[in-house]
Amino acid sequence: MYAVRTPSYSKSDPVMRWALPDRVFFACGACHILAHAFLERYGDPNASVRWIKPVTGFTGSHIYVSGDSWVFDYHGYSETKQYLSHTWKVARRRWPGWDAEIVDLPRQVLVSEAQSRTFPGLWLREPKQFLHDAHPRAVRYLERFPPPPEPDRSDAA
Repeated sequence: MYAVRTPSYSKSDPVMRWALPDRVFFACGACHILAHAFLERYGDPNASVRWIKPVTGFTGSHIYVSGDSWVFDYHGYSETKQYLSHTWKVARRRWPGWDAEIVDLPRQVLVSEAQSRTFPGLWLREPKQFLHDAHPRAVRYLERFPPPPEPDRSDAA
């Protein structure tokens, strides 16, 4: 749920889109590329790809990686409940009545336009469909963050 504040910004302008700061770029339209790079780097088999799919009539779609008790997106790591609560609060402030569902996605959808379009309402660009290949940019952006938190094993018997 990030609103681009760049004057006269147009998502359909590839030069303008590419020129966005990394954080904004991965918040607004390339979140799936960041999720793919994250999974590629850390390969956690327990991590899931989740799509915040707004209900009909609303915008605010977003993709993130979900671990045991954490999520990862352009913010970095957040505790799951706090992340979702904050996301809903911000979206409802921007769009009164906003709601969404959480949809699990297979990982291959993140880098395949054709496979993404098999999910109603989803249409993702492939990394090379941006002005330049977005994958190396995502890999570099990940360097700002530590590896994912270790799973909490305190309840293990």
